[in-house]
Amino acid sequence: MRGGHGPDAGSQAAGTLETLAEAELSRPVPDATRRIAEKILHERGAAVRCILFYGSHRREGETSGLLDLYVLFDSHRAFHRRLLPALFNRLLPPNVSFVSVPGSEGPIRAKVAAMSRRSFARRMCDETLDTTIWTRFSQPASMVHASDDEVRRWAVRTTAAGIRTAAAWAAALAPEGATSEERWRALFSETYRLELRPERGDRSAQVYRANRHWFDAISDTLAKEPAACAKQSSWRARKMAGKPLNLARLIKAAFTFDGGADYISGKLGRHTGVVITPTRWQHRHPLLGAPGILLAHRRARKRMFGKN
Repeated sequence: MRGGHGPDAGSQAAGTLETLAEAELSRPVPDATRRIAEKILHERGAAVRCILFYGSHRREGETSGLLDLYVLFDSHRAFHRRLLPALFNRLLPPNVSFVSVPGSEGPIRAKVAAMSRRSFARRMCDETLDTTIWTRFSQPASMVHASDDEVRRWAVRTTAAGIRTAAAWAAALAPEGATSEERWRALFSETYRLELRPERGDRSAQVYRANRHWFDAISDTLAKEPAACAKQSSWRARKMAGKPLNLARLIKAAFTFDGGADYISGKLGRHTGVVITPTRWQHRHPLLGAPGILLAHRRARKRMFGKN
C-alpha cells in the first residue's frame, strides 16, 4: 500500500474482520451498476482507482431507482481536470454528481460521490468528526472496480477500519449488556440524527434486519478483541459537527454541479417522504436557493407529521 492512504492491517483479529470485509466487497453487482461504472471509467480513465457500490439499492438488489456509488482517486487534478471542482473536493469531500446510461426500461441513474483515497481513509478512522463515511461503509458494499491488487487490498483494509469504528461507537452508544441488534440500531438511530436526513419510521431497525447476519458476524468477530474506548463525551463533539457539516455539503453540491436544487430537494424527499418542488428562481440560483428549499421542507414536514 502506498504511504498515507489508510490504516495498517492491524492485529490478527483485524485480519479476521478483513476476511469478512473482503468476502462482502467481492459479491457480484447487477449489470446496471457495472454499466454505470464503465461510463465513469470511460470518462475519467486511469484517474479512477476504486469504485464502491453501497446503499439501499445494493442492500435490496433494486436497480430501478437512484444507485449509490463512491469513486475514489489519488490525484484531484487528474480526476477533476478543472481547478474549481478539485479545490472544492479537497476542502470538503466528496463532490457529488449524477451519472446515467441508457437502459432497456429507461435510463439507469446513479448518484456518484467522488473523493480521494486519502480523504476516504481518514473518514473511516475513529479520530474523524465526520460520521457519514464509516456509517455507510459499515453496511454491506461491493467493490465494482479496483485499478490493481494494491488498491483492492487497500479497500479491504480501509473498509475493515470503518467497520471497526462503527462497531466501537455502536457499543458505546447502546446500554451495557445490549444485544448485537440493540447496539447497531442505537448506532444508526444516532447517526441519522446527525444528518439532514430525518428518516421515516424505524429506519435503523430496517437497516439492521435487512443485513442481520452481516452485523451479527461483525459483532461476533470483534467480541474477540479488547473493548473499544469510544466515549460519550467524544460523541458530543460529533453531534455538534454533524448537521453543520452536512449542510455545508448540500450547499456545496448546489454550487458544484447542474441540477443542484433538484439534488437537495430530492435527497431530503427520498429520506422523509416530503416532496418540495424547487422554484424557477431556485433552479437558476441553487446556491442562494438552498436555504429556502430547506426551510420549505421543514415547514411541509411539520404540517404533514407534526414534527421538525
